[in-house]
Amino acid sequence: MIALKGAKPVQSNLEAFWMPFTANRQFKAKPRLLVAAQDMHYTTADGRQILDGTAGLWCANAGHCRPQIVEAIHKQAANLDFAPTFQMGHPGPFELAERLLPMMPGNFDHVFFANSGSEAVETALKIAIAYHHVRGEGTRQRLIGRERGYHGVGFGGISVGGIANNRKYFGSLLAGVDHLPHTHNLEHNAFTRGQPQWGAHLADELERLVALHDASTIAAVIVEPVAGSTGVLIPPVGYLERLREICDKYGILLIFDEVITGFGRLGASFATEYFGVMPDLVTVAKGLTNAAVPMGAVFCREGIYDAFMNAPEGAIELSHGYTYSGHPLACAAAIATLNIYKEEDLFARARDLSSYWEDGVHSLKGLPHVIDLRNLGLVAGIELEAFPGKPGFRGAECLQRCYDNGLLIRTTGDIIALSPPLIVQKEQIDQMFEILAGVLRTLN
Repeated sequence: MIALKGAKPVQSNLEAFWMPFTANRQFKAKPRLLVAAQDMHYTTADGRQILDGTAGLWCANAGHCRPQIVEAIHKQAANLDFAPTFQMGHPGPFELAERLLPMMPGNFDHVFFANSGSEAVETALKIAIAYHHVRGEGTRQRLIGRERGYHGVGFGGISVGGIANNRKYFGSLLAGVDHLPHTHNLEHNAFTRGQPQWGAHLADELERLVALHDASTIAAVIVEPVAGSTGVLIPPVGYLERLREICDKYGILLIFDEVITGFGRLGASFATEYFGVMPDLVTVAKGLTNAAVPMGAVFCREGIYDAFMNAPEGAIELSHGYTYSGHPLACAAAIATLNIYKEEDLFARARDLSSYWEDGVHSLKGLPHVIDLRNLGLVAGIELEAFPGKPGFRGAECLQRCYDNGLLIRTTGDIIALSPPLIVQKEQIDQMFEILAGVLRTLN
């Protein structure tokens, strides 16, 4: 047993758990075990404090173990631990949906609840195809994703996603899916502060796909406004606006995957607000409950829900949902989280810190192996030159050395991603980049 005062002991036998998105053999040979958390820090099994530079996995936007959220979950569990939302209901999801809709700019009028970002994406894709069907355009079944996109791990999500390792082991995936090119280009955009100027023209590739497949076959386009898991790819100026124009031109639904960018990450409620571009469906998760209880959701623009309401009286209008859609504990956690966001004005706080954060990110320019720095809001990508013959080696080494020096980062291959809780202090931003700079100077 690995014991720690004030925390539950951790079993030393780690073999039974097949870890997700992890090099299991390497991890179990040298585990990095987190046993407690509070605000901006994790506590390790050996009692060290680790500064959280990633908000867990882009999700603990209000920091860790906030008493208000803990109390709300405890109170809800003691009163109503579960209630079905198939042909039944409980107050939680109705109240939560009413709280969420005013946060989204534009004419969004309904929310469908899921349990994760992956499920939210599957839900949005199904709603998009079904929407065209109930309107008499059933030939619109094709989905358009983007290279290097990440939309979770369901078959729909990896089909529209564009990360090769997430796709290559799982067969032919969904039929009728195509992809836009990604916008990442070091020759034109390296070391840009904020949105790059080059690349908006890549949205015009959607015109080519329409010409190839015909608009009458295309249901939806799905993109992350800022691509996170692939290594923080910032959209060029005008790119998202152009996608919206082309989708409008051909009657194609536009889906924004805001699982990462939602709830203050860019200094606005959602990327939809930040960029001033209105999609038709928006997927969220992560920051919705501050990660305290799993939950996802899909925002629907006006007219989408109504299109389904012409079904015969008493019929189920959309045959889709999850046992835990609108789970009581998740709703309680989400409502408490929204209260914290509002009371502490965390989105505005993130916006006010973004220039200080940007300066911290770009202070790394010129350090060994750094070939690009990119940032927007409170998110950053630091791209490293790959070690010859060993792609991903430098990223993995950087993650381990940062952990050893008291900083949690996230890596995708040789790209470091940072996305701290929105409660981060300037002194902690300084500490993150001091640790990271020191580690970068030691890498082979």
